[in-house]
Amino acid sequence: MMPAMRVSPLLTLVSLLACGWPLRAADAPPPAAAAKPNIVYFLIDDMGYVDTGFTGSKDFKTPNFDKFAQQGAVLECLYGQPVCSPTRACLLTGRYPTRTGVYNVVQYRAFPQPLPLRERTLAQTLQAAGYTTALSGKWHLGEDSPAHLPTKRGFDHQYGFMGGGINSFTHVEGGRRDAKDADWYRNDEKSEDTGYSTHLIAKEACRLIRAQPADKPLFLYVAPNAVHTPWLSPEEYQQPYAQLRKGRKELAGMTAAADEAFGQIMAALEEKGMAANTLVIFSSDNGGPSWDNVSNNGALRGGKSDIYEGGMRLGAFVWWPGKIPAGVRIAEPLHVVDWYPTLAKLAGASVEQEFPVDGRDIWPVLTHGAKTPHEEILLMGSRPGQSAIRVGDWKLLVNPMEFRRPAKSAPVELYNLTADPGEQHNLAAAQPERVKAMQARLQVLTANPANADFLKMKEAER
Repeated sequence: MMPAMRVSPLLTLVSLLACGWPLRAADAPPPAAAAKPNIVYFLIDDMGYVDTGFTGSKDFKTPNFDKFAQQGAVLECLYGQPVCSPTRACLLTGRYPTRTGVYNVVQYRAFPQPLPLRERTLAQTLQAAGYTTALSGKWHLGEDSPAHLPTKRGFDHQYGFMGGGINSFTHVEGGRRDAKDADWYRNDEKSEDTGYSTHLIAKEACRLIRAQPADKPLFLYVAPNAVHTPWLSPEEYQQPYAQLRKGRKELAGMTAAADEAFGQIMAALEEKGMAANTLVIFSSDNGGPSWDNVSNNGALRGGKSDIYEGGMRLGAFVWWPGKIPAGVRIAEPLHVVDWYPTLAKLAGASVEQEFPVDGRDIWPVLTHGAKTPHEEILLMGSRPGQSAIRVGDWKLLVNPMEFRRPAKSAPVELYNLTADPGEQHNLAAAQPERVKAMQARLQVLTANPANADFLKMKEAER
């Protein structure tokens, strides 16, 4: 795995001068309304932190991801939540799980319930600012009623599936629907389309790009089920990986198909003449599963479902030629909640709403080498009492309960992530005052009034 590093001041200076930009973060205003950027967010599912070339993979080939990561800025410390639905809720609302109540995966007509209807989504915000808004891929934020579906949450177009993990060939989600009942929809109505899901999602994304009017900006949210279990891919995608063991070979094939899909989307932007005015964001939603050792999170401890770095640190990059410096690696700690205010501001949209937003505008970090705007980052687990907080280089974990290996966890753990990114040396006993201060702050952040009335709010919605 490539070592985490701060942005080189010299590299940043050279990149900025080459683009003719001023060097002060304050001199980075959002585009004028007439030049609102298109926004494409490609959210890959359950990807291991070191399962792409740009993050250091030695056995997976991801030429498209790597090409555009090299042309943009790699985000080495972007945090999400440890499982699917909470990260998606954070991304679309700019609010932590303590606000939305989405701590775990949303199940069909079972607790936990969908993203509350009171939450304003990024799609609604951009739609109000004049954007065409489209989702191609995974929703996973609720389908209990028509009001919870994507086209009622701000998306003009929807295509793909509503649940958590489907069979890529049959589109059936295990354990939830009848084996003959595929989870596949177009504009929230059942679709009979057949084919490999990653291919279909990419085809729809490209169709939307080619159909986009020239005088209107586009927000395209592409969320394939790749590389979520079950690990299934066409044989031709697995053939270059015949030497890998079972499971890893199939995962490599899924990754190759997702990489191909990303390349097709980028080609469609270029063909349409939209690439020059498009911000592209690529990230996983959480770390790769660690319990079967198929995904590779490198030196990071743990994986999906954990609040260790392997579960919450995401492989990610941003790309926008002429706006995002090329060849930069950014190690500042950021969180997916930051995309809501950042993208809204870029789009000239209002972020004013009834409820507080936890995200911060990270445009200066992405473009001018600014420091993170966070004094602290809250990292909530998917199980009761499980949480973490990052303050500077320090990370405190409470009841980490490493997934399926609880005996390895202490009730409170403290790590210096600069010296120990793999979280191997618990310094809690040696730093009692730091632990006390960080615990106090964590208690303030998790004692949100929204938690007290969460169940009541959910019941009122039904």
